[in-house]
Amino acid sequence: MRMRRSLFTVLVATLVAALLTAGSAAARPGGEQGVKRYVALGDSYTSGPLIPLQRPDPAGCLRSTNNYPALLARALRVKSYTDVSCAGADTTDMTRPQEIPLGHNRPQFDALRPNTDLVTLGIGGNDHGVFGSVVGTCPELRESDPEGAPCRAYFTVDGVDTLRAAIADTGENVAAVLAGIHERSPRARVLVVGYPRIAPPTGTCPDVLPFADGDYAWLNEIEAALNAALAKAAADDGRSEFVDTYPASLGHDACAGAAAWIQGKDTDPLAAATYHPRRSGMAGVATVLHRYLTS
Repeated sequence: MRMRRSLFTVLVATLVAALLTAGSAAARPGGEQGVKRYVALGDSYTSGPLIPLQRPDPAGCLRSTNNYPALLARALRVKSYTDVSCAGADTTDMTRPQEIPLGHNRPQFDALRPNTDLVTLGIGGNDHGVFGSVVGTCPELRESDPEGAPCRAYFTVDGVDTLRAAIADTGENVAAVLAGIHERSPRARVLVVGYPRIAPPTGTCPDVLPFADGDYAWLNEIEAALNAALAKAAADDGRSEFVDTYPASLGHDACAGAAAWIQGKDTDPLAAATYHPRRSGMAGVATVLHRYLTS
């Protein structure tokens, strides 16, 4: 998701040095399934804003040492691991420098090599500002119709949901990204990582997720459409695989209290950015990926 970058500064906190348990403990030296050289590409749902400890390379990307790529790399015991994910990234930032506070992030494709054998890609939510538009607009509209769906109405023009229409184009953008990955790393196994659930399937929690009651279902529809676009891009590509994290995140939405994978409206400067994954969410996604790779 694209966020107000002015809110973020470099954070120093106590190191949380926990590794994935269970399946990760049994990882074989040299990497599961022959994975030796792993590259992670993606946006803030990959980088992990404010999850301790934040990396300084560059600090403006808000990249955590405990995001899902880091946890997955530890679990797989890969020989080489490069994470170039960056908060605010969209598909165009794969091939061009991304401007960030105090500098820039190099094109993410610069990390790819001919001998890379695993690539995870978590991208798409920032294309056309979809997620940013949702979290930046919907809470402000709640008071106008708290029991209705004012945000759905706001983004519907002449009977067309403009965000869902934009997501269709996002799928095409991701397809182009996948082609670029194969060109640069032709031997790599490429996993397209879906987005986890933000809102519950039923019920509301306006103190945490301040959307109008009817917009909870619409938010789920937007996420489902985005994940479907990513799945279609992977299927049409034929050489990539979509890993759906949405089912595993059931019961871990922003309303789930201590079980939540996603932070609500209030940023915790020592744990997670507003509307972004907590460390528990990163561990959940890493577990889904690890099981997928080793099953």
